[in-house]
Amino acid sequence: MRDPYSILGVRRDAPADEIKAAWRTKAKTLHPDHNQDDPTAAQRFAEMGQAYDVLKDPERRRRYDRAVETQQTIMQQREVQRQAEERAKAARAKAEQVMEELARANVQAGGQAKAKTGTQGQASGASAAETPEEMVERIFGTSAEARAAGAKLHEQQQAQAKADGASQDGADAEPGAEAGAASDTTPKPAPPLPLQALELITSLMRRIRGEVPPPEKAPDLLATAKVTLDDMLKLNVATVALSDGRDVRLPLEAGMTDGQEIRMKGQGLRLQGMQRGDLVVTLKMARDERFQVDGYDLHTVLSISLEDAVLGGEHEVETPGGKIPISVPAWSGSDQSVTVPGLGLLKEGGERGDLIVELRVILWEKPDAKVVDLMRHMRHGLFV
Repeated sequence: MRDPYSILGVRRDAPADEIKAAWRTKAKTLHPDHNQDDPTAAQRFAEMGQAYDVLKDPERRRRYDRAVETQQTIMQQREVQRQAEERAKAARAKAEQVMEELARANVQAGGQAKAKTGTQGQASGASAAETPEEMVERIFGTSAEARAAGAKLHEQQQAQAKADGASQDGADAEPGAEAGAASDTTPKPAPPLPLQALELITSLMRRIRGEVPPPEKAPDLLATAKVTLDDMLKLNVATVALSDGRDVRLPLEAGMTDGQEIRMKGQGLRLQGMQRGDLVVTLKMARDERFQVDGYDLHTVLSISLEDAVLGGEHEVETPGGKIPISVPAWSGSDQSVTVPGLGLLKEGGERGDLIVELRVILWEKPDAKVVDLMRHMRHGLFV
């Protein structure tokens, strides 16, 4: 079915009365009796009715909105994945280009080492050699942050080379100005080729990490687990049927109650190239004829007669474990209750909620003349 909002021509946040008014207007316009010449009138009228059935029910409308939002999120994540794959592909192509440049640089460095001799030749060869950072900058282009990191690395290398040269000069040079001058003008050898390769790969990986984001996480998968009060009291294992056809077992634990959301890590959607999402399960307790769940407390109703409400008395009340006796205090009205501790749902700390017995005063099935006469005397202030 198409988007029900578009079919009825209403906004996604339209209130219920606006949706109903739009449906009535559409129904009059699209009714087959008014469009007998249109062969598609019946189909469009039925589609409009289905759209109204979805939007008039708050629960069905909420589920539809949630499904649309999840679908849009999945499409966005897939687009992000596609862009990440394109960036990774471009990064791999650049990496291959870098390795080809490195291979050519190795061949060129070997030829230059054989052709050039003497101090002047070595100095000119060293100055003409391309550093790994320069090679990465030429191929990738360098941002301000990368240039600052490269400059810092170059300064550290120069400082280390000067320190090594100074220690060598102090150990081997003879006293005199000529020895000091010769030491200052001696060119520093270029880094060995394995070190160049290591620096180049390090720079390359740093750039690649900056371009390719980590895998995105798939959106959460939402589901509802329908359980009974007996399941919650005994902490049974609930089976959750998912929209992708899987059945997931959810062990009920202390601290769970009706309407609570449980997040199951890594049990959600599985999309290619993305980190698996989570499964968010909402506990929905089936309706129980005897008890109503309120947090961890259970509520039940006890009907008492008029004389018991006035004079008090002993009664039996239904609990999850069977009937137990309770005492109804004298002068108890329908706005009062009796609390029986420790008969509710299990909390995280090991304690249980309470059983709240709500009192309801009822009259006899048939009128009683004595009670009627007593009430008449009380109304008119006549006491006997």
